[in-house]
Amino acid sequence: MGDVLPDEPYPPEIDMDKVREAVEVAMDQEGKTLGFVVTYNGRIIGEDYGPGVDMHTPFESWSKGKSLTGTLMAVLIQQGVYELWQPAPVPEWQDDDRKNIRIGDIMRMSSGIRIVAPQDPGYTEEMGYPDHLYLYTGENAFEWAATRPQQWEPNTVGRYRNTDPALTNYLTRLGVEGRGDDYHAFPQRNLFDKLGIRNFVMETDPNGNFLTQGYEFGSARDWARLGNLYLQDGVWEGERILPEGYVDYAMEIAPAWIDDGRPVYGGGFVWRNLGFPIEDDYGAFGGAGGQYTVFIPARGLVITRLGKYTGAGPGGRNLNAAIALLLEAVPPISD
Repeated sequence: MGDVLPDEPYPPEIDMDKVREAVEVAMDQEGKTLGFVVTYNGRIIGEDYGPGVDMHTPFESWSKGKSLTGTLMAVLIQQGVYELWQPAPVPEWQDDDRKNIRIGDIMRMSSGIRIVAPQDPGYTEEMGYPDHLYLYTGENAFEWAATRPQQWEPNTVGRYRNTDPALTNYLTRLGVEGRGDDYHAFPQRNLFDKLGIRNFVMETDPNGNFLTQGYEFGSARDWARLGNLYLQDGVWEGERILPEGYVDYAMEIAPAWIDDGRPVYGGGFVWRNLGFPIEDDYGAFGGAGGQYTVFIPARGLVITRLGKYTGAGPGGRNLNAAIALLLEAVPPISD
């Protein structure tokens, strides 16, 4: 919850020499890594930072914020504002077939809402300025997302598109303000304060709409805290923050992505396969430029890496090598 680390000996089952080697490999500055944190059963066992930054520095985290978006919606579900599988009450949808899209479909990137996205199979620059990017640069991101047409039936095709996290943020704003609460204070009061998170910066569009599909800054420790919330099945210090079963939903590969031949995405905007050298079941928050938080339940591990966008290539290779060493250092947790 705070900054001070315990002084007890490290667990005897961990090979700390390999952990230290993993940190050194991850921080090789060819990869321009700025922050690297490893926790085991909630305790930091490895940590380092690049020049001029420290454990309090919020880093541009890009699309890792999509997983934060899902987490904030999950908090509202736990608080009884929404249900995961209810039709999404987007006001602009209530007079057409979009009213059948469920919240759980949206958070699986399976809403079927149409935009032009660079991540789509078959995308070319001739298709013009991607709507996916306009959701960062337009005047009202929520209005833009809510007025896009339906391309496919929900829960049939998985596509990585900024509409879906923007729509989730829209529903979060509607839910928070609908019960008379302060939308802009909601993340800190209802999630961050409970986890000891003190350094997150969430940016907005000109209408005050949070753009956490990619415009947010978080420190490495704060991202590790969020990863540990998932590792602990949504419970923190005895309090259930996320609904029972939500982490299972996040870890289930989305059916629409399986049907589309790309079984890589789960629920709650959590990645299920990013090509890491991990044989255990894992989930990940992922963002452009090599921003990752990976949680591996079978090992009790959370691994967070943040760095400069221009170091993504070598930084990613260093991260893979560090993960391989950490899996040698930390044995599976026995039942």
